[in-house]
Formats: sequence, C-alpha cells, structure tokens
Amino acid sequence: MAASIQGIGKGLFRLSPLIIKQLRPYQFCLHRLPERTRPGLSLFAQPSHFYCKAALLDGDAAQAVESLSRYKDRPWDYLETEEYIERYGTKPVWAGYRRNHKGGIPPQKTRKTCIRGDKICGNPCPICRDPNVIIHHQNVKLLAQFISPHTGMVYDPTLTGVCMKQQKKLHEAIDAAQDHGLVPFQIPYVEYSGEDYSNSHDAVGSTPPPQSLTSGSTWYKWYTELTPDANEVAKVKKMYKAYLK
Repeated sequence: MAASIQGIGKGLFRLSPLIIKQLRPYQFCLHRLPERTRPGLSLFAQPSHFYCKAALLDGDAAQAVESLSRYKDRPWDYLETEEYIERYGTKPVWAGYRRNHKGGIPPQKTRKTCIRGDKICGNPCPICRDPNVIIHHQNVKLLAQFISPHTGMVYDPTLTGVCMKQQKKLHEAIDAAQDHGLVPFQIPYVEYSGEDYSNSHDAVGSTPPPQSLTSGSTWYKWYTELTPDANEVAKVKKMYKAYLK
C-alpha cells in the first residue's frame, strides 16, 4: 500500500510541470475572478510577487541601518529628532523605567549587562533598549540627564535602572566631558589661612640650629664613643665578601 501511494506521488510530481505549462495561457482569465472564487495563484505568480514583502522589509532594515550609522557618528543629533521627542518628550530616557523582578522589592543592584552576544534580556535598561541612545563625551544633553543639578553627582544606577556596563561607560564619558570642558563641575571652596602655612604657629615653633654648627661637636655625643666589635665586623665581611669590592 505504501509503495503504491509513493508511486502515485512520483507520477503527480512529474506531471505537475506539464499541467502548469498548459494552464499558463488562461492565466489572464483567473485575474478577473473574485478573490473568494479564484484558485490559488501561487503556481502562476512571478518570483517578484513572492519577494515584494521581503523587499519592503529589506528597505526598512536598510533605513534603520542608515539611521544607526548616522547617529553613531553624531549621537547628539538623535535628541533633536521628532522620534526622540515623541518617545521621551522632555523627560530623561530613564524616567518611568521599571525593571522586571520578582516580588515588590527591587534588587539592590542592577544587572551586569543587558546584551550578551546575540541574546537580549526581556526588559533591557533605558540605554540598551534604544540603539539610537549612544553614550559619548560630546553628547552633553544625554549626560546631563544622569547628573544631579543640585550636587553634580552621577545618579546611582538603582535610581536610573542602567546596567553596570552602561553605568561604567557613563562615568568614563562624564569624566572625559569634564576634562574637555563640556560639562561643568564645581570645586569646593577652601578659605586660605596664613597661620596654617607659617612657621610662627604654636604647633610648629622655631627649630634651633644644630650644635655642630656652633660648637663644632657632633649632634649626638654617643656617636663618636661607639666602637663596633671586630669579630662581628669580620663575620659580616666574610658573609658579604662576594658583594664587596
């Protein structure tokens, strides 16, 4: 039975190209039929009909790659686009972010990284979830969102939800921006007191000159009275004979 079914299948497979070739002249009649009554046109469709959707997808992918390359060279331009304004508005990128976790108490530390190779976690951090948000020391508007305007300190990752890998990049970019003068920072003011740097202070006082400069004797009286033991000197010379010249 199985052999007979297999033989029928092989015969139909051989005859299908001949049947399709004979029905091609009547292809224009099938297009006039309504969609419900029209038979399947997969046999007569051109290859372009199959790949039209794929072509559209390729076009979208190419556009996305182009935008990524454009923002990679100038990441600060993304913060001025309509796409960014519609998505975030005037709020920082980390506003309203909540990490997926069990229970009502969030973990004490953020995850190490959101992207490991080709695998992306379920709820990436505010920087990893948007590929157009790129950390750069010249992207001042983005860096300002992670700096407290009152203290000038970088926000803790438990507040922003940024993973530890991106938090490290933030610290490096902020330090580089401060070194280049792009991000201002405050230096604590210290009042200068002349008493702290003068020799007349009670805690410092004046040091008397050594006695050797006045009387001609050594500073320590016992220094000239000490005579080393001859046996000990001989032992030391014998021990370090190879190193002595």
